[in-house]
Amino acid sequence: MTEKTTVESKPKIDKGLDDVYVKESSICLVDGVRGRLLYRGWDIRDLAEHSSFEETVYILIHGRLPTRAELAEAKQAFAENRAIGPEVVKLLRCMPKDAPPIDVLRTAVSYVSNFDKERDDPTRGANMRKAQRLIGKFPTLVATAQRIREGKRPVAPDPSRGIAEDFLRMLTGKKPDRLSAKVLDVALILHADHSMNASAFAATVAASTLADLYSTMVAAIATLKGPLHGGANEAALKTMLAIGKPENAESYVLNTLRNHGKIFGFGHRVYKTWDPRALILRDYARQLSELRGQQDLFHVAEIVQDTVVRELSAKQIYPNVDFYSGLTYHLLGIPTDLFTPIFAISRVSGWTAHVIEYWEDNRLVRPLDYYVGPTDNVYVPIDQRA
Repeated sequence: MTEKTTVESKPKIDKGLDDVYVKESSICLVDGVRGRLLYRGWDIRDLAEHSSFEETVYILIHGRLPTRAELAEAKQAFAENRAIGPEVVKLLRCMPKDAPPIDVLRTAVSYVSNFDKERDDPTRGANMRKAQRLIGKFPTLVATAQRIREGKRPVAPDPSRGIAEDFLRMLTGKKPDRLSAKVLDVALILHADHSMNASAFAATVAASTLADLYSTMVAAIATLKGPLHGGANEAALKTMLAIGKPENAESYVLNTLRNHGKIFGFGHRVYKTWDPRALILRDYARQLSELRGQQDLFHVAEIVQDTVVRELSAKQIYPNVDFYSGLTYHLLGIPTDLFTPIFAISRVSGWTAHVIEYWEDNRLVRPLDYYVGPTDNVYVPIDQRA
């Protein structure tokens, strides 16, 4: 197909690219029919139960399970790269206090690239090391920016702790309890990758131009911000908080659906059954709600879930990961506008894996658009225009 397509041969427009494949991949399989999610062939349910976020990152990047020594080395690399320089902290202090945290992260990642001597080195080895640095620094950037925004002193990273536990410690200034650290670790595992989603595709498009790895991550973060992608968990929680009490939940859903409104956290472009990530987080949200004494909010979520599934059963609409991730983060005491940056803390592992994989057989992504505008306009000098 050429760009000189005529009206008579109008092409099929794949708006949303629903059925378009852009590459072969061995990173992630989303089985929307059976409700399965696999990272490099390993089921997400097994990883959530037995693995850690650091090991999951290793699987995504390297394509195999690490030995004990390899995992220890990877953990050390992430820990050593967790620190950020004083010039980066200075930048974070200069950001407006009301700037959305996801925008602050996007800006900080772009800025951090200037201090990486390997930024423009396109070799695989350099890109693997840059991926380690990015994965290590994301939690520190988010936690430090939040501490500054709250008028508190930043907390330096502790290399002896895992990514999830240390993020909560840097964010709150206190060592998290075991359940909170475990829940966040599982949440990071569940969000680490999801095949060619919008942000992964944005990173891939940037990568196809041979932009550096940092630039591809900036493109991905910008895409993640949207409420139809990473921002959906914020919207889902706001719905639950607006409902307030369990007795209001069913009528809220029915009225919203009757008025053709949207219930955030439901439906998925791929899943036609239950999202396995949502089921896992639902169980952890229940545990946290009992521990925190906030069972009412969890019951609101359950009633919203049951009502939507019942009313939209013909359309195969089920909760996605966003519905329960927002509730889970809220129960962990995390501010709502940090939900999307935390998504990025996890997803940077999948983004870097996809970009590095794409570069193995790179081709510039250059789709077509079908022109439907005028073709015979006559230019009129400005003095002669009516």
